[in-house]
Amino acid sequence: MKVVLFCGGLGTRLREHSDTIPKPLVNIGYRPILWHLMRYYAHHGHKDFILCLGYRGDMIREFFLNYNECLTNDFVFSEGGRKIEPVRSDIQDWRITFVDTGLHANIGQRLRRVREYLKGEDMFMANYADGLTDLPLNDHIAQFQRSDAVASFIAVRTSQSFHCVHSDDNGTVTSFGQLSGSEFWINAGYFCLRQDIFDYVEEGDELVEQPFKRLIERKKLLVNRYGGFWQQMDTFKEKITYDRMEARGDCPWMVWRKS
Repeated sequence: MKVVLFCGGLGTRLREHSDTIPKPLVNIGYRPILWHLMRYYAHHGHKDFILCLGYRGDMIREFFLNYNECLTNDFVFSEGGRKIEPVRSDIQDWRITFVDTGLHANIGQRLRRVREYLKGEDMFMANYADGLTDLPLNDHIAQFQRSDAVASFIAVRTSQSFHCVHSDDNGTVTSFGQLSGSEFWINAGYFCLRQDIFDYVEEGDELVEQPFKRLIERKKLLVNRYGGFWQQMDTFKEKITYDRMEARGDCPWMVWRKS
């Protein structure tokens, strides 16, 4: 399945970094969070990516155009440097489509602008570029495939009240938005979508606002409540949290290492 990644936001809450580079290129260890996210999908067999670019999209293009695996992987140096042999390859079998989706476009409009690159795909995935998880991805996909939903996503438990989710026992979303309570399940991305999603996203719509309300009315929106690891990188504090986890080797999102 193709994977659409939304990489065009301004990242204003991570201003310590996003004034100079786009948030998807903020490093965790030696590599950008975008690389970690793509590596996660690739581990599960999904290696055909569409990057929705916006703010400093040129830097994301340059990162991949100048990508040198030897800078972050083990390699063998011989013949005075005339022969370089990486011990392993990260991205050799990835296919990446780079699309300028506008500087100020919202998520729904970025998705609409890559529709032509999704022709022939009955289903595809989409995600924000600032959150990582150890979610068993293919189980998440299989749950969606067994349903007649148009869209699904994961929800995680938090004390925040942004994009809160209520659902019935079958996972069908019954309400979405600002909800009351002391602890919430919120939208954490990792969307699975059918082509029908484009029938619900109109010009100017934000994906998880008007389109999701239309899906809820038709009982076509599914949620997968996940209690495992999920962490966004939306602020400088969260960036430091990731750096500390990486420094001590506590990286649950690196599912490729476990196998």
